[in-house]
Parts: sequence; structure tokens; C-alpha cells
Amino acid sequence: MNPVTRHPRLMQPLTLRNQTLRNRIVFGAHTNNMADQGLPGPRTHGYLLERALGGAGMIVAEPMPVHRTGVLTRGNFRHGSDDVIPHFRRITEEVKAAGSVILQQLYHIGAHGDSDLSFAPHWSPSGGPSYHDSDGSHRMTEAEIEELITAHVAAAHRCKAAGFQGVEVWAAYHSLLDQFWTPWSNSRDDRWGGSLENRTRFSRSIIDGIRRSCGEDFIIGLAVSTSDAQDVLLSVEALSEIIALHDATGHVDYVTVGHGGYLDFERLMPTFLFAEKLTAPVTELLKGVVKHAALTSEAHVRTPDNAESIIASGQADLVSIVRGQIADPHLARKTAEGRAEDVRGCISCNQMCWGRRSRDYWISCLINPSAGREFEWDGDRFTASATPQQVLVVGAGPAGLEAARAAAERGHRVELAEAAPQIGGQFRLAGMQPRRAQILDLLDWYERQFTNLGVTLRLNSFLEADDLAAHPAQTILLATGSLPDPQARQRWLPGAAQLPGLEAGHVWSPEEVMRREARLGDTVIVYDEGGNWRGGGTALALAEQGKQVILVTPDPYVGKEITRTSADGPLRGRLARAGAQFHTEHIIARWHGNGATLRSLLTGAEVTIAASGLVMATTNIAFDPFPETLPGKTLHRIGDCAAPRLAAYAFHEGRKWALAL
Repeated sequence: MNPVTRHPRLMQPLTLRNQTLRNRIVFGAHTNNMADQGLPGPRTHGYLLERALGGAGMIVAEPMPVHRTGVLTRGNFRHGSDDVIPHFRRITEEVKAAGSVILQQLYHIGAHGDSDLSFAPHWSPSGGPSYHDSDGSHRMTEAEIEELITAHVAAAHRCKAAGFQGVEVWAAYHSLLDQFWTPWSNSRDDRWGGSLENRTRFSRSIIDGIRRSCGEDFIIGLAVSTSDAQDVLLSVEALSEIIALHDATGHVDYVTVGHGGYLDFERLMPTFLFAEKLTAPVTELLKGVVKHAALTSEAHVRTPDNAESIIASGQADLVSIVRGQIADPHLARKTAEGRAEDVRGCISCNQMCWGRRSRDYWISCLINPSAGREFEWDGDRFTASATPQQVLVVGAGPAGLEAARAAAERGHRVELAEAAPQIGGQFRLAGMQPRRAQILDLLDWYERQFTNLGVTLRLNSFLEADDLAAHPAQTILLATGSLPDPQARQRWLPGAAQLPGLEAGHVWSPEEVMRREARLGDTVIVYDEGGNWRGGGTALALAEQGKQVILVTPDPYVGKEITRTSADGPLRGRLARAGAQFHTEHIIARWHGNGATLRSLLTGAEVTIAASGLVMATTNIAFDPFPETLPGKTLHRIGDCAAPRLAAYAFHEGRKWALAL
């Protein structure tokens, strides 16, 4: 079988406005927050170019705010300024030379702005509230509506001057255009509100203006989204009518359909808690409505197989794979070469993509630490070392796995020793939590890469200092990870050297729970100090096994640290539906062996509750059993053995040290 035919429909070209996409894979628009003083610099350049080199058919660059009232992030590009043109032109020329068609998205968030960044009122159709912050918005005058139409057209003209082959007009997630379309947020009684004709006048005027300004060869896309979270939002039927009206103009070349929005933010970038291919049923319906535009399905289209099934079944003409191409920028090229099994699969965690963007940093990726560092680290491609050497990596958790793989990619002879019978360390245990099996898929991917790269993997191999000293490798990367604190100390009980009552027994770590070593009984207290998946995911696993779970946290709400990933609400919902109880802003004052006394951090009041077991998700301690130095050896400590942290930093250090060898 010709390897390309493994995903034949996904690899078919598609022509839009005389521009031919080499395949049906889109690297869709998303806020990467990489602008430097409002200009696209080396970070933006490297990030977009890497996906073009990786084979994407079309790239839609980060949204450009069209107006001062639409600025949403620190990393937004300069609005209304020709200063961006030469900087973008350098990027677009190289992206096109690498074989991708490149567009830019134009956006305005309407009511849902960010005053901290725009220092301007949020302009909206009817002055509704913001669902981004707690502000209200400004009901636009007719003159201001015309001003924003002009701003969209001017931004598109600027894009053409910068070498973009088209623009994507943003009307998704209850943004400004969507606010005009939706009767709930558009209560105007002039020619911009009321009837469907009036409510769509704003968006149709923008698109008509762009077509007249930029010409017939310029691609115009329209980004929309679907949500059934609230009755006031547009139904699929209402959205279909709106799309049909825009399609009838002949100006819209494609429509991309996302999921969720500002009223159900957790579904906008769906984590592993949600199903995959979320918008395929909607694009399938819309294909029966449009006569001209192509349909793009996005939202949790993670893999080439997902994408092929959508195209092959006729549910869409294109697929937007964003996080999947952040995780592996060469997804399209590998698929075209018949190597889909070599694609590093996104694990839908949102930790370093949306998780960093939500804190107003430039985005990266937990499992691909070169994301956002392409201009420094040569993307996801590796330069052979001028002096290949023998390298020993000790520990096959995230740091060790990535260090071993990346070192081997550079031509070093790598041996990876792991004390356990399987690779992955604590990361494998995380993959055993509910709906997190994508982590296990990633570990399988590492094993395939080791086979392809000739990495010697030694399992069940606990090495000691004498073993390191006797090993022929001069360079040794220690990635031995971390262990649960045997004293179960609590951060917010700093004067106690250990958990009060620890000697009563029946106290366990999340690792022991996930390894099924803990004998917990029917009612379990989970003390979640980190506010992340180590505690929350373990609690969910126990609750869905039928345990009565009482989750105690010093934080003001459960899942505080995964708020940045938009997964905290869905986690709390699943826990609540499984019968879990929450005690927030409490610590464990004392464990009694058959229950615990909880102390409120707000009032100091104490309450004792019965439980048969206690799981302490507190801060780990580094596991580093080796001497600081060894004669004749160069030792590097990476990952948790240097300091216990989240997995992202372990992957980062593994890649960093491999590149430095």
C-alpha cells in the first residue's frame, strides 16, 4: 500500500480563491501571545514557520485586534498600524515558500474585553456585561459601528499588504459579530438589530467591504462556534440560517466551526474530560446548507485518524488541528509520509498552551517544550552533534524520557535505566486517572521512538553510585524524580514537622492509591494541597470507584491550580456528581486513624469527620540518592530530582540538556 493512502482524503489538495492547499489540515487561529511590543518577532516567526515546514495546508495566524477597544492580551499585535506590515511580510514569505497558505484572523471581542490591557470601554451592540471580567460594556453609536466596519476592512487591507493570502473574520465564542447575531445580546431597535437581516448587517458589511478592498483572489473565512450551554445563545438552526445568508453572497470561502464560548469557557479549549470531534455533527449539518463555502471542523480533532474520519465521512472539507500541531508541528508531514504513528499526540491537558495564555504569557506545550522556542531550539528538528558521545540517563519519567529521545535524535549513543518495570514514573500513574489515557498513549510513543532511534532501555534497573562510576558513559543525566513526603507535611501548617497523628496509620500518598497499594476502606479524605490533578484526579478516581470521597483543600475552591486550563469546573462537576464532598480553606489539624479534625483557615474553628483512610497530596521531595560529584563523570540533575515540579518543567529540562550536550 502506498503509505500516503493511509489518510488519502485528508491529504487531498483543496483550492480556495486560486490558492491551493496541499492538504486539508489547518493550523487554526489562536492567541499565542508572542508579540514583542506589539510586533511579530523571532518567536512568532519561528512558531508559524515550523508548522509550515511541518506540512500544514493552511495556517491562520494569531488574531489581530482591529481596534483599540478590542485589545485583549499583552501579546496582541498593534492595531491600526502599518508598523506590523514589514515584520509580517518576512514571516508570510517564508511560510509560503515552505508550502503553506497563510491567512490572519481579524477579531474584536465586543463586550468581553479586558480593561487592564485595552484601557478602553468594551464596545458592544447593546451594552451587555462582560463574561471575561466584571465590567460592563458601552452600547455603540451608529457612527461607532461604522468605525468598526472601517477598522475591519483596513485591517484586512493591511494583511494583504503584509503578504497574507486572506483573512478569517471572527464571529465565534459570542464575540462582537456573534453578539450582533444573538437576540439576547442585541436589543437594538435600529437597522443593526431586530430582524435577521438587521442583526447580520454588521458582519455582512465587513465581509463585503473586505472583498471590495482586497479583490477576488483574496480568501475570506468566517469563524463561528456552537454551544448549547445556555438557551439564550444561538441554536444550531439559527446559526445555519445565518451561515446560509452569508454564504449566499459568494464572498465567504470557508466557515470554521468551533465549540463553546465565553459563557461556557471550559468547552472552548476542551480538555481530556470532553469527547473528541466535537463540532463534526454541526459541520455536517452546515454542509447541507452552504452552496459556496468549504466547512472546517475544529475542537478536539487531535489526531490524523480523527481528521481522516471527518473528511472521509463528508462531515467537513477541512479540519483545524491546533493543539495537535502545537504538540507535534510535523503532524501533517508525518501523516503525508505514512508515519502517523510517529506523531506525538496531544494529551489535551491545556497546561502550557491555554494554561500559559490564561496568565498572559506566550504559549508553549507540556510535551513539546520547543513550542514558542523554535527560534532558539531549531523547532522540533534536531541538529546532529559534532561530537557524539555515550550518554547514560537514569530514570524514565518525563525528564529522562525526553532527554534520552532528544539526545538520540542528535546522534548520541543513549542508554536509559529505569528502576521500575515500565517507563513513565509518576506520569504513568497520572495516565491511570479517569479519562487520562492519552498520557499512556504518549508513553507508548516514546517506546516506539526509542526503538527507531536505537536507545538502549533497561527496565528493573536500580542503579547505585558504584554502577554510575563503573559505567563507560562520561555524561550522566540524573532524572530520578521525586517521592511523596513520608512525613506528609502541610504547607499551611508550617510549624509541624509531620502530619499530626501520622503514627495512627492509614495515611497514603496519591502514588500508592494509583498503584492500588492503599487499603482505604469506604470513606476517604483526600487532602489536596496542590489544587491540581495529582490530588483532584486521584479523588476523582476514588469517587468513580464508588468510594465516599471528602476532598479537603487549603485553597478557596477545588482545582484552583487547574483553573488556568479551564478544567477546574468540569472536575468539580464530575466529583459532585460522584457524591464527593468539599471542605475548602481547611487543613488537617489532626488525623486520628479513623477520622480527621479539620481546621478552618478563615476562623480557626475545628470539626471532626469520620473516615477510614487519608490520602495526602502534599508537596513531594526530591529523590537523589547519588553523591554530588563522581570522579571522571559529568553529572546533570534534571526534572524532579533537582526540585519537584509539574511535568512540563521536567520535559523542558530533558530537551534543554539534550540540546546542550
